[in-house]
Amino acid sequence: MQPQASVAPESSPATPEPPATAKPPATAQPTVGDQVRLLQSPPYLKTADPMPMLRPPDLVDSGELGQVVALRALDQVAVRFRRGTFLLEARLLEVLPS
Repeated sequence: MQPQASVAPESSPATPEPPATAKPPATAQPTVGDQVRLLQSPPYLKTADPMPMLRPPDLVDSGELGQVVALRALDQVAVRFRRGTFLLEARLLEVLPS
Protein backbone atom coordinates (compact mmCIF):
# COMPACT_ATOMS: atom_id res chain seq x y z
CA MET A 1 0.00 0.00 0.00
CA GLN A 2 1.28 3.39 -0.90
CA PRO A 3 0.85 6.28 1.46
CA GLN A 4 -1.52 8.86 0.08
CA ALA A 5 -0.08 12.26 -0.31
CA SER A 6 -2.12 14.87 1.36
CA VAL A 7 -3.57 17.19 -1.19
CA ALA A 8 -4.62 20.65 -0.18
CA PRO A 9 -8.18 21.33 -1.19
CA GLU A 10 -8.32 23.52 -4.23
CA SER A 11 -9.74 26.90 -3.62
CA SER A 12 -12.89 27.37 -5.57
CA PRO A 13 -12.43 29.76 -8.44
CA ALA A 14 -13.63 33.24 -7.67
CA THR A 15 -17.07 33.94 -8.99
CA PRO A 16 -16.58 35.97 -12.14
CA GLU A 17 -17.97 39.45 -11.92
CA PRO A 18 -20.63 40.31 -14.46
CA PRO A 19 -19.22 42.37 -17.31
CA ALA A 20 -19.54 46.08 -16.82
CA THR A 21 -22.19 47.47 -19.09
CA ALA A 22 -21.38 50.62 -20.94
CA LYS A 23 -23.67 53.25 -19.48
CA PRO A 24 -24.03 56.67 -21.02
CA PRO A 25 -22.57 59.43 -18.88
CA ALA A 26 -25.02 60.61 -16.27
CA THR A 27 -26.41 63.98 -17.24
CA ALA A 28 -28.30 66.31 -15.00
CA GLN A 29 -32.06 66.11 -15.25
CA PRO A 30 -33.48 69.32 -16.69
CA THR A 31 -35.47 71.67 -14.48
CA VAL A 32 -37.79 74.48 -15.46
CA GLY A 33 -35.79 77.45 -16.73
CA ASP A 34 -32.70 75.47 -17.77
CA GLN A 35 -31.03 76.13 -21.11
CA VAL A 36 -30.78 72.90 -23.11
CA ARG A 37 -29.31 71.79 -26.42
CA LEU A 38 -31.03 69.29 -28.69
CA LEU A 39 -28.56 66.43 -29.18
CA GLN A 40 -30.46 64.53 -31.87
CA SER A 41 -33.53 65.33 -33.92
CA PRO A 42 -36.48 63.04 -33.20
CA PRO A 43 -38.42 61.46 -36.11
CA TYR A 44 -41.21 63.99 -35.49
CA LEU A 45 -41.98 66.84 -33.10
CA LYS A 46 -45.02 66.94 -30.81
CA THR A 47 -46.25 70.39 -29.85
CA ALA A 48 -46.71 71.19 -26.17
CA ASP A 49 -50.15 72.72 -26.75
CA PRO A 50 -53.28 71.62 -24.84
CA MET A 51 -54.27 69.85 -28.09
CA PRO A 52 -50.88 68.50 -29.28
CA MET A 53 -50.09 68.09 -32.98
CA LEU A 54 -47.30 66.25 -34.74
CA ARG A 55 -44.98 68.47 -36.72
CA PRO A 56 -42.08 67.74 -39.09
CA PRO A 57 -38.67 67.40 -37.44
CA ASP A 58 -37.03 70.10 -39.58
CA LEU A 59 -38.58 72.88 -37.45
CA VAL A 60 -35.80 72.38 -34.86
CA ASP A 61 -32.23 71.69 -35.90
CA SER A 62 -29.96 69.30 -34.05
CA GLY A 63 -27.78 71.39 -31.75
CA GLU A 64 -30.34 74.18 -31.39
CA LEU A 65 -30.67 75.84 -27.98
CA GLY A 66 -33.97 76.07 -26.10
CA GLN A 67 -35.40 76.72 -22.66
CA VAL A 68 -37.28 74.20 -20.51
CA VAL A 69 -40.77 75.53 -19.76
CA ALA A 70 -42.38 72.43 -18.18
CA LEU A 71 -41.65 68.90 -17.00
CA ARG A 72 -44.13 66.19 -17.98
CA ALA A 73 -44.62 62.54 -17.12
CA LEU A 74 -42.42 59.75 -18.50
CA ASP A 75 -39.28 61.91 -18.84
CA GLN A 76 -40.97 64.27 -21.29
CA VAL A 77 -39.82 67.88 -21.25
CA ALA A 78 -41.55 70.88 -22.84
CA VAL A 79 -38.87 73.02 -24.47
CA ARG A 80 -39.33 76.44 -26.12
CA PHE A 81 -37.30 76.81 -29.30
CA ARG A 82 -37.36 79.73 -31.74
CA ARG A 83 -40.03 78.01 -33.87
CA GLY A 84 -42.33 76.78 -31.11
CA THR A 85 -42.64 74.77 -27.91
CA PHE A 86 -42.30 71.01 -28.27
CA LEU A 87 -42.40 67.91 -26.07
CA LEU A 88 -39.15 65.95 -26.18
CA GLU A 89 -37.65 63.03 -24.32
CA ALA A 90 -35.12 64.15 -21.71
CA ARG A 91 -32.49 61.77 -23.18
CA LEU A 92 -32.43 63.90 -26.37
CA LEU A 93 -31.39 67.00 -24.43
CA GLU A 94 -28.15 68.23 -22.92
CA VAL A 95 -28.48 70.59 -19.97
CA LEU A 96 -26.10 73.53 -20.37
CA PRO A 97 -24.34 75.03 -17.37
CA SER A 98 -25.86 78.31 -16.30
